[in-house]
Amino acid sequence: MGKQASENSEKKKKRGRAKSRDSGLPRRIAKAEMGLSVRSLTRSSLSAYMNWPMILSIGLLALCIAVTAVDWYAGIAACLVSAVTVVCMFVLTWYYMRRISSDLVDFGAGYSQIQKQLLQEMNIPYAIADENGLIIWTNDEFSKITGLSRNPQYSLFSLFPETAGRLPDVRQENTLVHVSFGGRKLAAAIKATSLYDITDAVLNDEENRRTAAVMYGIWLSDETELLEARQKLDDDRMVIALIYMDNYDEAMESIEEVRRTLLLAVIDRQISKYITNYQGVIRRLENDKYFAIFTKQHLDEMQKNNFSLTEDVKKIDIGNTTAMTISMGIGLNGGSYEKNYEYSRSAIDMALGRGGDQVVLRDGDNITYYGGKSQSQGRNTMVRARVKAQTLRELIEAGEDVLIMGHQISDADCIGAAVGLYRAAATSGHPAHIVLDFVSNNICPLISLFDNRQKYPQKLFVTNREAREMITDKTLLVVVDNSRPGRCECPELLEAAQNIVVIDHHRQARDSIDNAVLSYIEPYASSASEMVAEILQYYAEDIDIRPEEAEAMYSGIIVDTNNFITKTGVRTFEAAAFLRRNGADVTRVRKMFRDDISDYRAKAEIIRNAEIYKGCYAIGICPPGITESPTVIASQAANELLGIRNIRASFVLTDYEHQIYISARSIDELNVQVVMERLGGGGHLSIAGAQLKNVTMEEAVEKLKRVLNETEPSPVPES
Repeated sequence: MGKQASENSEKKKKRGRAKSRDSGLPRRIAKAEMGLSVRSLTRSSLSAYMNWPMILSIGLLALCIAVTAVDWYAGIAACLVSAVTVVCMFVLTWYYMRRISSDLVDFGAGYSQIQKQLLQEMNIPYAIADENGLIIWTNDEFSKITGLSRNPQYSLFSLFPETAGRLPDVRQENTLVHVSFGGRKLAAAIKATSLYDITDAVLNDEENRRTAAVMYGIWLSDETELLEARQKLDDDRMVIALIYMDNYDEAMESIEEVRRTLLLAVIDRQISKYITNYQGVIRRLENDKYFAIFTKQHLDEMQKNNFSLTEDVKKIDIGNTTAMTISMGIGLNGGSYEKNYEYSRSAIDMALGRGGDQVVLRDGDNITYYGGKSQSQGRNTMVRARVKAQTLRELIEAGEDVLIMGHQISDADCIGAAVGLYRAAATSGHPAHIVLDFVSNNICPLISLFDNRQKYPQKLFVTNREAREMITDKTLLVVVDNSRPGRCECPELLEAAQNIVVIDHHRQARDSIDNAVLSYIEPYASSASEMVAEILQYYAEDIDIRPEEAEAMYSGIIVDTNNFITKTGVRTFEAAAFLRRNGADVTRVRKMFRDDISDYRAKAEIIRNAEIYKGCYAIGICPPGITESPTVIASQAANELLGIRNIRASFVLTDYEHQIYISARSIDELNVQVVMERLGGGGHLSIAGAQLKNVTMEEAVEKLKRVLNETEPSPVPES
């Protein structure tokens, strides 16, 4: 029986050695591993168990001593019996220890081979690479996918180039690298293991810990179907769009009445065809408003052709003298259909607030603009101004006092609009103050108009500190000629105010004031002073506008339109006529804004040294210290540079108060607002600006040129 068991044990050893040879691993490594395992095991728990004869011998010795103390003869007998017992126990222990060690070796060899076989035949693709990225072993599944042999000696970086430089450190967790192979998308999980951790029974010193080689285990998982499913889900996401006709009334009035129905039908067909071509659904909400639904996949296609619908609609001509323009607001990634609709509503409001004729895409918190390169046609109706005037009056009368704040480095338009709103508050019997912390030379003549203490309170103009002290929960804060929090005269007031009103004529930016109870942003207007002049016409029938107040607003219009040359519409002249009827003296206004000789020389210096970039862009730099109002002189010089033949746009840079100010101007060939937005600024299609921080003048010029190259890659000058 024992002989047969011994033969079976010998056969198992032979099979284990054969399998070890077949697996390609060196025999001596297998024996060394087995010996280490057995010695380690026998020295630990097994050694403790096999020490029972020693413990029993000590117990028998104590027993013999106790018996001898009682009876001498009985003690001798107990000692003899104990000696025989101890000898037998040690002989048996020695014999069975060898048998147990042999059985452990057999078990370990068989267990090791089972592990290796399971790893070799495992369905998960697995490979081992050395510290240089050389693959030294693969299992069957890995070989099947990659076509490599079991011992390929092939570079992991050549097999999967995406893993180059991505191998993890021993102390790091698994690194997941997405790779491609044979047209499939795979995820490669890579784990680093130091040989010190495997052989710490031998290599137990710190030096070996640092110098021990590193091996990498690589697991592959096929994620092709998963990625395709994800892409399918992404492509099928619902996108909601609102499409508005910007100038519906004006376009209809520009065509014969019998053709109006035909014009509307042609535009309706053009819009419906565009959406249905992308497998979308569209419904008309009103004569000039549409609601559309399509998928994210088709939105990507629309983006590739820059939403050609906006240009296609403008080309419709059946006798209308005014081209129809449309705006589109698109919302997606809101997490729900309701949120997507809210995004589309905010996007269309932003598109209209920026002047229309463009597409605004709101993807979560990201906002992207398309189009918006045509000149605004303006609006002839005064309905919106009347509604805003009535709402503003209700808000003023509901509060206790009014604070009026413009933008930093206030200009004539900012002061003119603020003074007009002061008159509105005074008409309602509420005290009002204008926040002005710094008075530049260009607005000193305007400020001096209100030095008459009999007509105006001593605290008509207050500093930022005084404004912060006087604001309460009942104060109405009105922001004029600006809608961006960072450019306000005193941004802290926005946090303290409970009720905020925004009146601005610049195109709305993405960082606009979003908690206003009344927002009146009209990019068609030439200036904020024009908008306030329109509001005053409907604010109250008995409003008494004083001549100096009319002159302040008239000055704002004059400065922002460059003497009625830029962004001037029908309503601009109507507002100017209203102010003239209320006592605005054109001659006195002109005298107020005459240049000093130093300012005139500064403009001449800017123009003389201007660089003509790419044959059509004028880039000038205002010399430091040459004038006390460099930003104003820069804007005036930019206007002058537009008078040069073949100049499409002008840019004048000023280093002022540790910032680089850029004044941008154009006529109608380049949307300078888009250029300035790329630099963190904004404005109008033909008038815009930006401020750059932490850059030198040379770096600012390079940034501007880079944006011009990206916006207009190959401009063609006029002949």
